[in-house]
Amino acid sequence: MAAPARRLMTSLDDVAKAAGVSAATVSRALSGRGNVSTSTRAKILKVAAELDYVASSAASSLASGRMRNLGVIMPELHRWFFNTVLTGISDEATSAGYDVTLYNVTGDPEVRREIFSAFLRRRRVDAVVVVALELSEWEELELKRLGIPVVIIGGTSGTLPGVAIDDLAITELAAAHLLDLGHEVLGFIGGAERFDADYKVPSQRREGFDQALRRRGLQTDPALIGEADFTIPGGFHAARQLLGMPGTGMTGLVAASDEMAIGAVLAARELGIRVPEDLSVVGIDGHELGGLFELTTVDQHAQSQGATAAKLILATVESGGTHPENMDLSFDLLVRRSTAKAPGALPV
Repeated sequence: MAAPARRLMTSLDDVAKAAGVSAATVSRALSGRGNVSTSTRAKILKVAAELDYVASSAASSLASGRMRNLGVIMPELHRWFFNTVLTGISDEATSAGYDVTLYNVTGDPEVRREIFSAFLRRRRVDAVVVVALELSEWEELELKRLGIPVVIIGGTSGTLPGVAIDDLAITELAAAHLLDLGHEVLGFIGGAERFDADYKVPSQRREGFDQALRRRGLQTDPALIGEADFTIPGGFHAARQLLGMPGTGMTGLVAASDEMAIGAVLAARELGIRVPEDLSVVGIDGHELGGLFELTTVDQHAQSQGATAAKLILATVESGGTHPENMDLSFDLLVRRSTAKAPGALPV
């Protein structure tokens, strides 16, 4: 059986010939720019659809001076926060007619240097979104040399703008929720020191916890501070150590991520500690798994962070601007069944 004939791609000239107009008129009609009558534009759009015409990105870039391509630089892909932010960026870029080129910065300094010195220039992106990655002075200079808009999600640099939540305030809100419920002895599971590289998220969230206690005249108990790796297993093991100590009187636990909070809920179950009757647990993120565990959390709207950054940067590109303004992003306390009024000290 003979293989089916390969269909040739419809060209701009094909659309022009079928519509009985010039190629220039087709170009103006499809781009929405220039003076084309309503009836002629409607006819051209109908013919283009019938012929299954797809505009050439190369031709479009020559006409507009843009590649319609958004570069995204991020350090990880497998973590919930990063792939959720990427979903928000991609959805917004797609709806605006832009492609997305992803640059995954690994722990290898040579790979990181190659991305900033060569890859971005090779692909010719119109703008760059940097996700939760603190830039060196040299990396900032390389991005500025591109002469295109740049925005950072998760913080700001010396000269480049960013959109970010307040990690200190978000954790203070989580702890304050438990304090408002009458819990006076609180534990905290935060990120280990090795995760403090970019924008100091673990230390900022620990400071938010400490600040919430100080505002109520309470002291942080170092024995009730655990460290983990922002994963469910990490939270499980850290919580098991804290909850296994006798006589602490701990009735509330704040985790610096929802995944660690879920691990804490599982550890409590294993030890026969009821949530929330004996122990109230609150996390931070707005992770989709939180609903399954009825977890109270402070939702940082990760997907919206990506969409907001993409919308800002693409509006800057379309307007011919340089960089968007800094923006503080919102977060919200979402109360579910993992928190309740303080019952008193945990049984020994």
